[in-house]
Amino acid sequence: MSFSSALASAKQILDEADAITVMTGAGISAESGVPTFRGTGGLWKGKDPMTLATPEAFFADPDFVWEWYDHRRAELSRCAPNAAHHALVQLEEQTADFTLATQNVDGLHRAAGSRRIVHLHGDIFTVRCTDCGNERVDRTHGWSGPPHCARCGGLERPGVVWFGEALPEGSLEAVGEAVGRCDAFLIIGTSGLVWPAAGFAGLARRLGRPVILVNLEPTEQSSLATVELYGRAGEILPRLISG
Repeated sequence: MSFSSALASAKQILDEADAITVMTGAGISAESGVPTFRGTGGLWKGKDPMTLATPEAFFADPDFVWEWYDHRRAELSRCAPNAAHHALVQLEEQTADFTLATQNVDGLHRAAGSRRIVHLHGDIFTVRCTDCGNERVDRTHGWSGPPHCARCGGLERPGVVWFGEALPEGSLEAVGEAVGRCDAFLIIGTSGLVWPAAGFAGLARRLGRPVILVNLEPTEQSSLATVELYGRAGEILPRLISG
């Protein structure tokens, strides 16, 4: 199928859908200049960031871990939503039943204006009290020490999912239900190698839902796709989603 034919087919699927579920991964944010998790050379102050993203690392040295996340937040604050993020806002506005599930923690969907979001891996601009569990949005950066809860004074942590932690309570169920009732499942910028992306694509196909894949290149999910669109999400989505 040619790209133009695939685009027309995918557009028809979305135009006829009353319920749409979207899954996004790192690929949608790459066009905004979001740096990789590991960063340049994969090291930060002699530490591999992969070793910092654990509860054990945080409680062993919260100052150091928070300094790393402050560094990450400063990097992300310089990034802006791209055309793909804005196109999904438009899709949400014109879809009665819409769910956007993202594996990204960069906050760009929210910054673009998306509202019906399930953050599967949390949000780097959310902080959570380790004592009372209170959460709040905090977009500030500039290292001044670990933040503490205004309610109870407890130590706050980044509101992201670390290695060894479960996904946010109810998130998998919410996305599974959304996939179950959707008329179209749109996957953007994710390889599908990491759960839950691949699992949801498989669920959609088992339920007979059309799956539209938008990615730079074929992925593990290509065999599950009803329609495949390869290229930059920031170029494809504005053409795919129109009023």
